[in-house]
Amino acid sequence: MSARVVRTVADLRTQVSSWREEGLKTAYVPTMGSLHEGHLSLVRLGLEKADRAALSIFVNPTQFAPHEDFDAYPRAEAADVRAAASAGAELIFAPNASEMYAEGFATSFEMKGPAEGLETDFRPHFFGGVALVVAKLLIQAGTDYAIFGEKDYQQLCVVKRLVKDLDIPTEIVGGPIVRDEEGLALSSRNAYLSPEELAVARTLNKTLFTAAADIAAEPARAEVRLGEGRAEIIRNGFNSLDYLELRQAGTLAPFTPGMKEGRLLVAATIGRTRLIDNVAVEVG
Repeated sequence: MSARVVRTVADLRTQVSSWREEGLKTAYVPTMGSLHEGHLSLVRLGLEKADRAALSIFVNPTQFAPHEDFDAYPRAEAADVRAAASAGAELIFAPNASEMYAEGFATSFEMKGPAEGLETDFRPHFFGGVALVVAKLLIQAGTDYAIFGEKDYQQLCVVKRLVKDLDIPTEIVGGPIVRDEEGLALSSRNAYLSPEELAVARTLNKTLFTAAADIAAEPARAEVRLGEGRAEIIRNGFNSLDYLELRQAGTLAPFTPGMKEGRLLVAATIGRTRLIDNVAVEVG
C-alpha cells in the first residue's frame, strides 16, 4: 500500500471530506516523525476504530525551548511515509512551518489542570506549544478520532482536556505503550543512546514497574517507596532525575488516600537523552 502525501491544509481537508462523503470514518495520528513501532501501533489502533487512517509529520517548533533539540530532532520523511503506509495509513500530512504558522501568527495557549507540574516544572513552555499545534491539527483535519500514545501520558491527559474545553468534535483515543524486548518504552530519542547508555535506560522500566506493584500492595508506604525508587534510578546510572511521582490517573491531581486509580510517572536523563515512562497503579 502507498500513502498520499499532502502539504497544505486545503489538500488535507479535501481528502478527509471525500472520505466523509463516502460514509467513511477517519482516524488521525499526529506525530513529529522519526516513526517507530510505537507510532505504527497507533495507526493500526486507529484502523480498528475507523475505516481510513491519516498521519501527520511535523516537528513543531513551538514546543521546543531555545536550549532543546529542535534542529537535532531526527527527521526521515521518506522512511516515515513508507512505514506509515505499511501500517495502513493512506494519507500523510507533512506541512512546513509556514503552512502551520503563517506570517503574523499571534495566538498562544496557557494550559492548566493536567498540564500543571511534572513536565511543566522542567519544560514550562511545553504544553502551551503542544496544545496549540494539536488544536490546529485537529481543527484542520476534522477527523472522527485522533490517536495518541500513552507513553506521553501527561500529554494525552492535556489533549483530552483541550478537546473537551474547546468543544473539538474529535474523539481522543489512547494507545498502549510499546516496549522493546527488555521493557524500554520505544521513543524516537532512543536513537541517541550509546550501547552503554541503553543498558542503563533499560533499568528505568524495571524500577517503575516494581515501585508501582509495591505501592499497589501497600499504598500507605507510597511516599517511602517513591523515595526508594528515586534513589535507585540514580544508583543505576542515570545522570539526573526530574521526577518520579504518583498522580491520579485521569486528572493528574496529586494522589491521595482513598483514590483507586493512579499513574506513576517518571522522567530521567542518561547522557544527553531524556527518557519518560509511566505505568498504571491500581490500588485495591
